[in-house]
Amino acid sequence: MHQRTARPIDPNSDAAIAGRVAPLPIEQVAAKLAIPPEALYRYGPHKGKLGLDFVGSLATRPRGKLILVTAISPTPAGEGKTTTTIGLGDALARLGRKAAICLREPSLGPVFGAKGGATGGGHAQIIPMQDINLHFTGDLHAISAAHNLLSALIDNHVYWGNALEIDTRRIAWRRVMDLNDRALRHITVGLGGPANGFPREDGFDITVASEVMAIFCLAESLADLEARLSRMVVAQTRARRLIRAEQLEGVGSMVALLRDAFQPNIVQTMEGTPALVHGGPFANIAHGCNSVIATKSALALADFVVTEAGFGADLGAEKFLDIKCRQAGLEPAAAVVVATVRALKMHGGVPLKELGTPNPEAVALGAGNLKRHVENLRKFGVPVVVALNRFTSDTEAERAAVAEAVAPLGVNVHDCSHWANGGAGAEGLAREVEALAVTPSSFRLLYPDAAPLAAKIETVAREIYRAARVEFAPTARAKLAEFEAQGFGALPVCMAKTQYSFSADPSLRNAPVDHVLPVREVRLSAGAGFVVALAGDIMTMPGLPSKPAAHDIFVTPDGIIAGLS
Repeated sequence: MHQRTARPIDPNSDAAIAGRVAPLPIEQVAAKLAIPPEALYRYGPHKGKLGLDFVGSLATRPRGKLILVTAISPTPAGEGKTTTTIGLGDALARLGRKAAICLREPSLGPVFGAKGGATGGGHAQIIPMQDINLHFTGDLHAISAAHNLLSALIDNHVYWGNALEIDTRRIAWRRVMDLNDRALRHITVGLGGPANGFPREDGFDITVASEVMAIFCLAESLADLEARLSRMVVAQTRARRLIRAEQLEGVGSMVALLRDAFQPNIVQTMEGTPALVHGGPFANIAHGCNSVIATKSALALADFVVTEAGFGADLGAEKFLDIKCRQAGLEPAAAVVVATVRALKMHGGVPLKELGTPNPEAVALGAGNLKRHVENLRKFGVPVVVALNRFTSDTEAERAAVAEAVAPLGVNVHDCSHWANGGAGAEGLAREVEALAVTPSSFRLLYPDAAPLAAKIETVAREIYRAARVEFAPTARAKLAEFEAQGFGALPVCMAKTQYSFSADPSLRNAPVDHVLPVREVRLSAGAGFVVALAGDIMTMPGLPSKPAAHDIFVTPDGIIAGLS
């Protein structure tokens, strides 16, 4: 019998730190939000789902304060947005506030790829981190299955006579899987003769880019979920008549696959603060927010709800505000922008290998990226505070450079040590967030529904990215006109671009201005309720790096999953 070779486990790894905590029974965690045991569906002792009947009963309750956590443009140096979200939630709980955290579910793509897991780090994590980072409660698998069922129904319909007269050249519905695999971006299906259907071009996106995922995270009830799925446009006829999902007669089966997944998941932080972790769209290719049903449930159950939006504020926060808040009627009471000295040095031109060398001048230069994100958030009328996620290599002069950079904007910087000290390391931030949250709201959207689609894209490019202009590919401009003619002109836009820069060029760090944003393609998400604009070389199916995280994940002889980060 093959004997597995024992591999050492790093005692300072996130997994090892989380493993030293004894989680509370999930019933005790739920009780902190007055969730009765009969409303809880257990997935083992430390994971659960909220019953939809209970969720529906929360609709008339008053809402707590919604706190948005976002960040500067990400770098390889790390920013710690999820870690800060968790640390802030724990800090509010330590101050005696009834707090809840709302996060997205991790995708297996980054878990086995370059980014790693999405459960926080150090002493600010949600647990059980191995479960959450892998299969969790099966939600993403259910979304993949529902999406691919519709793919199968489309090809099956064509095979059995094509009564809808679908033009196989104009099938817009691709397949999905929750892993990074560049070889599947463009494929041919139906090969092998008449028994296997009609050959056509197809491709795969990652599950988190699926319109089913977007709908899952924007729907507010099972009825809303079904209505949105029914409205999805999946193809056209030769006469350019739209074919919707409902015409394939499989939406009921899709809802059946999604029913249990649609119940919000509840877990806990290492300090026992309740966390609703539900849905997982990426922010660079989708709208980057957790589910509306989880967020609204949390707001009905807690006084403060801390949520995050993916990547930098130019992506996740803009979409959170312009798409999620627009559709769901939400208003954030305050926003936190997370930065690190190390990341600001990278934006200031310091190479990754030299980040340990003190350089206040580079920090001050790179703070241009931070200031840009703060300025952008203020365009939405949201009060802002900066959380400086501390690293041991930071110096007092470097931290002072950050505070000096944003002082003219009237924004405070809080030095946070939640990675090392848990909620205690973010109590100063929590106090300021609480103070900001009582300020009367002046929240506003960036553009009106009535603006033309191209103008909405140009507004985001000009106001958020500081682009000089948008360069539309002729086919993209023609499609926008077609969408408007079909009655979709009032939809918001979902920008798909690199997360590493305000521009479409990932090498342009800090705060570039007067660049050109090239929009090469636009896609209609009629069920989700937005139009996706793909800028630059952004891909909806990522590839794996030269050394993927999958190389380092293993199971110990006693069955412990190790190597996750």
